[in-house]
Amino acid sequence: MADASESLASRVLGWLTFEGRLVNLFPALGVGIIIADLVYNWTASATPALQTEDTIVLLGAGCLLGYGFVPDRFARERDFVLLFFILLNAILVVPLLIARVYYADLEKSVDVYSWIALAPQTSALLTLLGVSNQLHAVAGSTAPGLTFTPEHLGVQVTIVITTACSGIYSFGIFASAFVAFILTEYKKLSRRIWLLLALGLLTAYIANVLRMVIIVLVGYYTDTAETDLQNLLIAHSYAGWLIFLGWIALFWGVILRFVPGEPGVRERNRAAVGRKQPETRCAICDTVLSPLIPATRCACGQYYHKICLVEEERCPSCGHLSRLNPGGSPMTAEL
Repeated sequence: MADASESLASRVLGWLTFEGRLVNLFPALGVGIIIADLVYNWTASATPALQTEDTIVLLGAGCLLGYGFVPDRFARERDFVLLFFILLNAILVVPLLIARVYYADLEKSVDVYSWIALAPQTSALLTLLGVSNQLHAVAGSTAPGLTFTPEHLGVQVTIVITTACSGIYSFGIFASAFVAFILTEYKKLSRRIWLLLALGLLTAYIANVLRMVIIVLVGYYTDTAETDLQNLLIAHSYAGWLIFLGWIALFWGVILRFVPGEPGVRERNRAAVGRKQPETRCAICDTVLSPLIPATRCACGQYYHKICLVEEERCPSCGHLSRLNPGGSPMTAEL
């Protein structure tokens, strides 16, 4: 495996940790983050229960706690996991904290994402497709509501785009994994990689908007008084994940198959994996040694099956008598 110090990830982490001088403080930082999150929940949050954002923070803190215990031979995997959780917190947790400080509201939820980056775009695209709709606030909820009238229903229907159906978590996971992948697999960011990075994030965002549009279109065109919005609910329950997983499979498949056109860490890793250690063979019968057949080593360094050495009586390499035969001088050590 190639040296992990060649990757962009090692350089980014080196910059963040002042060339590794802060790595020894990772356990203390992890403990501090855990305590801060629990204290915040207990004193400032409406509920002390751990929410999704708390889980993300605690998992990131866990990575800091365990970082130093991972062997160097797994440096790439270790750096990937750490960068993944740093990016995931930067995408899903830090903006929420900034919004709460900006609005001076500690109860501000992730629904602010739906208001800014999902609901308006969904509404605009539906309008372009000929679906009349209205975007508005919903009493008793911090999430935006989208009202439309299905073709075969005759009454207005309002869907509330809450955090659970906003797709922000799936987008955050994809974006974090993708950026961490780029950083750990390449030594430099060429124009091709920058283009790939921008394309990946942009299309992931577009896929999330299309997911919401498809859910509304299913309800708009197929639901009737008899179905009672069941088609829309089914699309809501399954279409989102199907679109997301389909997109992930397609995009990552293209990346792994076609993208790396210039030397990077991945190519060197593949070359290293392709180099196998030479197999130890019996110097007499020239077959690979196996734990199933007792073997021994001569003082000269040659390996033999015991049964082969008994038949030969002497080491073919140095001529010493085998201790496995009566009267022979000791010369071997068992594996």
